[in-house]
Amino acid sequence: MQLVNGMGSLSSGHYTNYPPVNQLCFALAAVGSGKSIFGSVVILRILIIGFDLGIYFYGRKLLQALKIPENRIFFYFLNPLVITELTGNLHFEGAMIFFLVLALYQLHIGKFVWAAVFISLSISIKLIPLMLLPLFIKYLGFKRAMRFFMMVGVMTLASFLPFFSVSFLNNYMSTIALWFINFEFNASIYYIIRSIGYYTAGYNIIHITGRVIPLILMAIILFISFKKQNSTLKSLITNMLIVLSIFFFLSTTIHPWYIISLVMLSVFTHWKFPLVWSFTIILSYFAYSNPVFQENHLILIAEYALVYGYLFSEVLAEKNRKPALDAHHF
Repeated sequence: MQLVNGMGSLSSGHYTNYPPVNQLCFALAAVGSGKSIFGSVVILRILIIGFDLGIYFYGRKLLQALKIPENRIFFYFLNPLVITELTGNLHFEGAMIFFLVLALYQLHIGKFVWAAVFISLSISIKLIPLMLLPLFIKYLGFKRAMRFFMMVGVMTLASFLPFFSVSFLNNYMSTIALWFINFEFNASIYYIIRSIGYYTAGYNIIHITGRVIPLILMAIILFISFKKQNSTLKSLITNMLIVLSIFFFLSTTIHPWYIISLVMLSVFTHWKFPLVWSFTIILSYFAYSNPVFQENHLILIAEYALVYGYLFSEVLAEKNRKPALDAHHF
């Protein structure tokens, strides 16, 4: 009861959206600590540090395999946002990232089945990797990708079976929908759309945008999956970064710990804007200092001006670099 009261009405008034393996971590903390909240925190912190150490180990191996300097892992491992939100605030993005990195490494060394196992575990920590699955079609080839999806699907669904019921399915889906049609925090493009909605319609159009944005995102994912280069592990990881970035740019709710996955993926690419975002997103903490949880629009503009400004400079540099490379090859 103490925990429920401490959540506040917003969190305690909704069903959980944490998938089964994430719930297993919570269960281990609860069983291992008895009724001690402090003991549970210690166990959760140990688990998260363990996952981070795994990211450090396999992240370096993957960097080495891709012929990228291994010390780039420290862009993630020593990032203040990562340390604060994972070890400090006990978010489990690190566990999701660990299994995703491990799956990518298994693909690199040709362990197809193990890669499916670890992708499934990543999804069962956080659902985010689900949207990355179509990118594997070009990388694996259509037939292997279908087998891969089947294995991932079976293992992921199996993890949900102990909880399955009609009421669970309804409650779980309704909770996930909150992130699209109810919750608003630290958004960028969505806030612009919302302002246009207020100006033209006279009310908040989140219930419309919350249904349209997933369709737009799905179309973008399919375009990137079938039209972009995905045949190498480097290009696959780059497109994962692009898909997740677009998802977060369009989202109605962006808590700081959400973009930790972008920080990790950026380590394997030449893109640096997620690192910039990992520092500017700290400005969103300002809302918590307000008794009525009010965001400051000037702070939001400062945060995203730096992020989008740096992103556009990287896009321009990328466009200039390609003609130079083509001329060099010619």
